[in-house]
This record gives sequence, structure tokens and C-alpha cells, in this order.
Amino acid sequence: MILYLGTSSLMKFYVEEEYSDMVRRWVREAEIVSTCRVAYAEVISSLEIRLKQSDLSKRDYDRIVKRFSLDWPEYASVDFDDREAGRFIKKYGLKRFNAIHLSAAKLIVRGQNGISLTFSSSDPYLCNAADSKGLDVLHFC
Repeated sequence: MILYLGTSSLMKFYVEEEYSDMVRRWVREAEIVSTCRVAYAEVISSLEIRLKQSDLSKRDYDRIVKRFSLDWPEYASVDFDDREAGRFIKKYGLKRFNAIHLSAAKLIVRGQNGISLTFSSSDPYLCNAADSKGLDVLHFC
């Protein structure tokens, strides 16, 4: 099974949050963990914000950034279809990077028979859109 992690789920893998244990279990069970190539910048940005807001200590920030950077080559980092992402913004009212993640996940399964991809995000609008597009969605509950 391919597990696609949107940035919010990817963050749960590295930073202790509600449902982090679930994400870590899903990652252990997946054959391949994928995300969009923009997730690298999104995660670093999120960590920077948490550091500036004192939600992370400098020590934890440095440790997480190092681990994430070392792990990054292990993820199946994929591109996205820019026009499709634009259509998802209009159709589902998604934020820009959520639409990009949905497009990236759809790109993985496009034209592929028998690929099992499971999508994860903590954003309910993105999960609903992914479900509407026929993706198997892991929900936090």
C-alpha cells in the first residue's frame, strides 16, 4: 500500500500532536510513503513558525529538522498537475497547497490499475475532496 501524507499528517509524524501515534502506525504499515515535493518547504516553514511562537525549543527544532532532512530521500516525493490543482481550488474550495497535495496524490494513481493508495490529511475539507475524487482516505477518529 502507498500511503500519501499531506503536510498536516507529515507534521504529526515528526511533532507530537493529537493523532501522531496513528500516523506513525500508518507509516510503519505502508510499503511506500509518498508526498508532494512541496511538502519539504511546507514542513520546514511550519517548524520555523512553531519555533518563533515558542511551540518548539531550539533544541527540538534542530533535532526535528535534522531528522526530517535525513528522512526526506526515503519518501516518494511526487510532482503535481498545476491546472488540476487550480480546478480543485475552484471545485472544492481548497487552499492552494491542499489542492496541490490532492493533485499529487491523483497523479500517482492516474492511469495505474491495481495501485493501492491511501490518503491522509488532518484537514477535513481536503479529506472530503480526496474522498470525492475516489481516494481511500484515512480519517483521524
